[in-house]
Amino acid sequence: MRVAPTILHLDMDAFYASAEQAAKPSLRGKPVVVGGLGPRGVVATASYEARHFGVHSAMPTAQARRLAPNAAYLVPRFELYRSVSDQVMELLARLSPLVEPLSLDEAFVDLEAGGTADDAASALEIGEQLRRAIRAVTGLTGSVGLAGSKMLAKIASEEAKPNGLLLIEPGTERSLLAPMPVRILPGVGPATADHLRRAGMTTVDDLAEAGEDELVRLLGKAHGSALHRMALGHDDRPVVAERDAKSVSVEDTFDADLHDRVRIRTEVERLADRCVQRLRGAGRSGRTVVLKVRRYDFSTLTRSETLRGPTDDPTVVREAAARLLEAVDTTGGVRLLGVGVTGLADYTQEDLFAQAAGEQTATEEPAEEGAPAGASGDLGAEDHETAEQRAARRWPAGHDVCHDTYGHGWVQGSGVGRVTVRFEEPESAPGRVRTFRIDDPELRTADPLPLVRDPADYSSWPASLPKSLSGPAGPDRESRP
Repeated sequence: MRVAPTILHLDMDAFYASAEQAAKPSLRGKPVVVGGLGPRGVVATASYEARHFGVHSAMPTAQARRLAPNAAYLVPRFELYRSVSDQVMELLARLSPLVEPLSLDEAFVDLEAGGTADDAASALEIGEQLRRAIRAVTGLTGSVGLAGSKMLAKIASEEAKPNGLLLIEPGTERSLLAPMPVRILPGVGPATADHLRRAGMTTVDDLAEAGEDELVRLLGKAHGSALHRMALGHDDRPVVAERDAKSVSVEDTFDADLHDRVRIRTEVERLADRCVQRLRGAGRSGRTVVLKVRRYDFSTLTRSETLRGPTDDPTVVREAAARLLEAVDTTGGVRLLGVGVTGLADYTQEDLFAQAAGEQTATEEPAEEGAPAGASGDLGAEDHETAEQRAARRWPAGHDVCHDTYGHGWVQGSGVGRVTVRFEEPESAPGRVRTFRIDDPELRTADPLPLVRDPADYSSWPASLPKSLSGPAGPDRESRP
């Protein structure tokens, strides 16, 4: 444990939903739910307005619709979220060489290693500056926790939500944690919490008072000992700098189980193309192709094939994934498919292009991501999708479009051969809604518009930060003894 609160934890507030509200003026201040929209869809993030109705992440989208029928339900736009995350992580990197991202919207920072803070006062100032910088550069808000350990810093940011800052003074951990529920501690999920409840332990103080021997008896040596240390406020885990990604993958869960082998193969090839697009976007190549298949009974199989060297060629990855599929029994139906590439490298071995089957070339364009199944490859597959499914795939709710006359907009919904679009941009007023045929030649898919403000005034940050650029005031900063 540190003697100064120099470990910072940042957690962006309702990140996906907040990014959508920032990009879509008509949704600001309104309930927004981001996630899968099909019958098996799951909520990824809900805005705070939607949480008021009881909607939360990991909830089935069908249940969310019953709780908040008037909310905006959108398919994720990971290209936008990654671009905003890159902006935030770049700000964090200015504070310290030790930044440990946990996800697109969450990270630890070792302020001591960066020389930007060495006591409570300087840590509080940096935390406030960071929140203002994030608001000015992205338009979004984040909550900051400061403490002498990673565990306490994360707890502090959770307590500070939304749009707040909380500092926990080292030495006060035990009294702070004592009344909190056991679920607040890392590694205590629903099953462990229920096991502890049956043993009469519901608060962190109960765990501390029970003693290490009793927790070891209940949970085993490793888990019991670690939990007792955390209950006493002890956490010596260091902040670990970002490591290179070990794999790139994509997967889809289908509204209805797939039974047709031709359709399944077509989906695998489409996923392979998307995987390569993501691989190339990261400037990487990979040596091992992995296929994931979840069957009708929820059993999950993975198969892999290692190539002679790394590649980023869509034909090579597509053909490898198809070969792996041949070894998988899909009798009974498939509910999820995924394709990934591991063994990443920064170069491509050109002679791997020769591995591709047939006469296709390495420059062949991958199938359009929004195209209906059966539209890529040379399988000549019968199209098994309905017109409604094809429209939903090509025009996902919330995704970007551009019209030759009306400019940039986003899809509000599609069906019955029509797509409804609201035309607005991040810095515009709420836009007008228009409806078009799904095959309107003037309407096409588009890339997300950036949320980037003008970061020029932050070129020297954190040495100095113009107070005039601070966003709308959030909760006052707080130091909890």
